Amino acid sequence: MSETYGIAELAREFDVTTRTIRFYEDKGLLAPLREGQRRVYAPRDRVRLRLIMRGKRLGFSLDEIRQLIDLYDVDPSEVMQLRHFLDKIHEHKETLVGQQKDIAETLAEMERIEAAIGGWPQAPFNVKTDSDANFKRMLHEAMSEENIAAVR
Repeated sequence: MSETYGIAELAREFDVTTRTIRFYEDKGLLAPLREGQRRVYAPRDRVRLRLIMRGKRLGFSLDEIRQLIDLYDVDPSEVMQLRHFLDKIHEHKETLVGQQKDIAETLAEMERIEAAIGGWPQAPFNVKTDSDANFKRMLHEAMSEENIAAVR
């Protein structure tokens, strides 16, 4: 007989709670066998849990993860699944890059407002790391003994 796993074993291996695994079971992503009240997970369930965890780590919704897993059931060669997976990765990557751009623009606007309100000169930095480095330099200067003494 092939190797089987208990819920506690899988929870330890994937660093999740048993409640998390039961949640995925309730959502239809896992379907363990039962021996009385005990859940018995087959190697297939372990692979599915690994795919679920990977999908969550990459920001996929449970519905997207279900679609990927279901594709494996339809096409065990994994060709369809891999193509769909790549498409989903590209979609998520585009979303994240857009969010990253929005965040950078928001942070730059906040810095412009702070500079305007504080009457600080603002260096024309186009890259967030340059702006952060400038802020650290200004903070270091403001915290010098001489400037701190002037404030007291």
